[in-house]
Amino acid sequence: MPVRLYSVSDSPPTLAVRMALEALGVDHQLVDVDFANGEHLTEEYGKKNPQKEVPMLDDNGFLLSESIAILQYLADKYSTDGSLYPKDPQKRAVVNHRLAFNLTTYYRYIGEHVMAPIFYAYKRTPESLKKMNIGLNVFNIILERQGTKYAAGDTLTIADFPLVTATACLEAIHFNISQYPMVAKWYENFKAENPRLWNIVAPGMEEVRAFESNPPDLSHISHPIHPTSKN
Repeated sequence: MPVRLYSVSDSPPTLAVRMALEALGVDHQLVDVDFANGEHLTEEYGKKNPQKEVPMLDDNGFLLSESIAILQYLADKYSTDGSLYPKDPQKRAVVNHRLAFNLTTYYRYIGEHVMAPIFYAYKRTPESLKKMNIGLNVFNIILERQGTKYAAGDTLTIADFPLVTATACLEAIHFNISQYPMVAKWYENFKAENPRLWNIVAPGMEEVRAFESNPPDLSHISHPIHPTSKN
């Protein structure tokens, strides 16, 4: 049976996991979750994932949520050479740091400034922009000091996937990252050297771009956390 991934087509965490599945050559099936109609918030979906978020992996009955945990699990189980998630403790620690950095800082601040105002009743503010620039600046410093091609070394790892999908959100709103030259170089290099993986991300990025121009109306959804009415 193929692995099943419950997903939303423009979700950066989902796209990160999809890249890992492709890079690892894992036979998989996408199960589309109707985000606009709140399918992820239903009791039925909650039985599979109490967090009621996407993505969620179903590996023949083994259910796992949280995209970072999914990336780590897939690399541990399906990688043949260990390159995407090194076994060496120090190299793996660097990968884990980048994954944590994306979760706590980089995508967190990008999500707050870029994504939340598109889908929910939030505003972009000077403060949210400042926080996003802090995250970009830190990543730029990391890449500059590290001096490597990818986020955690000279070879592609699972650390690159969520950082790339987070950065794609910036491209979707035409945010110029050239002021962070190491981030821009890393991002363009990823796209140039991994076209098969970028082809997974690009359609989702374009969806976000379309929603930036014409935000969806989610006011019919009673979200437990986010305000949905923009009136």
